[in-house]
Amino acid sequence: MRTNRVRERLRAGRPTVGCFLGLGSPSVAELLGHAGFDWLVVETEHNGLDSAEIQHMLMAIASSEAVPIVRVASANPVFIQRALDLGGEGILVPLVRTAAEAEAIVRATRFPPAGTRSWGPLRASRYTFDNRDYMDRANDNVLVALILETREAVENLDAIAAVPGVDVIFLGPADLSLAYGVDFLTGFHPPVEAAIEKMIAACRKHGKASGIGDTTAAGIADWIERGCTFMTYSTDYSLLAGAVRDGLAELRALPAFGAP
Repeated sequence: MRTNRVRERLRAGRPTVGCFLGLGSPSVAELLGHAGFDWLVVETEHNGLDSAEIQHMLMAIASSEAVPIVRVASANPVFIQRALDLGGEGILVPLVRTAAEAEAIVRATRFPPAGTRSWGPLRASRYTFDNRDYMDRANDNVLVALILETREAVENLDAIAAVPGVDVIFLGPADLSLAYGVDFLTGFHPPVEAAIEKMIAACRKHGKASGIGDTTAAGIADWIERGCTFMTYSTDYSLLAGAVRDGLAELRALPAFGAP
């Protein structure tokens, strides 16, 4: 199996940038992989992708240097198992609330005796051709990233960040804003800002990477300056919508398209 370059980079304290894939298009996934993202997340929490579609997305990403990650629907070990067996080199788990949940997630990514993962990585082991290599290296190669997006998670942040085997703590500002009763569409409100600072401090204390998203280079530069290294730059559909919106606005502004 190939070495997880993102995991190595994060452990060295170096920033990475990725993008979420919600359209379910292998072609778009392949395009963004070759565009130069460090990692790409196949979204399975908020859409209806089946196993075959997830595998096709992961295959497309793997044609590039980008590390394929799957945002699983929940912490259910069945979803984690499927994501890794299909070729995911990392998992992003939503709605993690406690250290006990984080520990169970880590165990689900490890083969015994370190964990509870069942053997069956058909595509991940190159269809059995790399069984020995995968068995020997998988436990130390899979990226484990957790999304914290509830008040309970913020209260337990230090304990969650202390869990061995967790690589990334990612704050979900939209759902966290909803949990605090504030409007995320108008920016980060004080309780969310406080949670972000708490996350960055806890990750620094326990040697974990902290993550958050932004849609501008200036914004990402600011987060990196504050200590974040797992940076999300937009989504496939937002990039497409933005390009179409801006391009079409320029076209419609041409004199030829003016009122008759």
